[in-house]
Amino acid sequence: MRRAAQLTSWIFFFASAAIAQQQDFSKVEIKVTKVAGTVYMLTGAGGNIGVSVGDDGIVVIDDQFAPLAPKIIQALNGITSRPIKFIINTHYHGDHVGGNEIFGREAPVIAHDNVRKRLAAGTSAMGRTTPPAARMVLPVVTFNDTVTIHVNGEDIRAVHFPNGHTDGDAVIFFPQSNVVHMGDDFFSGRFPFIDTDNGGSVRGLIGNVEKILAALPDDVKVIPGHGELSDKAGLRKFADMLKGSSSAVQSAIKSGKTLDQVKADNVLAQWADWGKDWFVDANAFAEMLYKELSRK
Repeated sequence: MRRAAQLTSWIFFFASAAIAQQQDFSKVEIKVTKVAGTVYMLTGAGGNIGVSVGDDGIVVIDDQFAPLAPKIIQALNGITSRPIKFIINTHYHGDHVGGNEIFGREAPVIAHDNVRKRLAAGTSAMGRTTPPAARMVLPVVTFNDTVTIHVNGEDIRAVHFPNGHTDGDAVIFFPQSNVVHMGDDFFSGRFPFIDTDNGGSVRGLIGNVEKILAALPDDVKVIPGHGELSDKAGLRKFADMLKGSSSAVQSAIKSGKTLDQVKADNVLAQWADWGKDWFVDANAFAEMLYKELSRK
């Protein structure tokens, strides 16, 4: 059962539109949580959705899968009757951009340059190949470092943080509401998946999270890419886990241990709860860390 659940999760991460259409989303419920100020969080299947709502309309951060669009629209209609004005993608993975196929017909999609490049070219990760995305999925506005949208009394900033989860990650700041959407640079209470085949790096992720932590106020609300709504303390705990687990695996590598020995010795035992009921368990995360940290 767990193996089947893990396989489904991997499909979610790398699903093309065609694969996503084959999934059964009929029982998925879109839940709405008010975060602060203009900002809400929607959860369902795939990455957490951020939403800014106000007189100017709706800004959507990530949009899960195309078949869930009617349910997402219904959830949005429960918040406001205003139209969608912009969609921002935090990175290219299918569980965050699949809904572009629908929502991109209503409003422009904005993302980092590398998101469009990877979606347009198709990608390969963990031995799985995703074909080029349909035209409607592609972002129509891209940026290199940062872009700001001035709507709903917010100066919504999308800032590129390189080589963390992928090479196209954007973290979205809502300064007036005191909220940040981390995308998959933050998995709340869970081991992250790091897409090293497409520019991701645990070293880069640690550096990015530390930079963000230094810039955030203590009372900020933090929307993760996956997991429960969090705060600065939760993001700090995530950073500490990344540093501690990386250090443990690095020490094992320096002592000459093989990957099999690292797993057998349960080097990440003290962080095992981060992989409980999750597709990245301690062994899977140890393998990610080992493969990257053992490179010269």
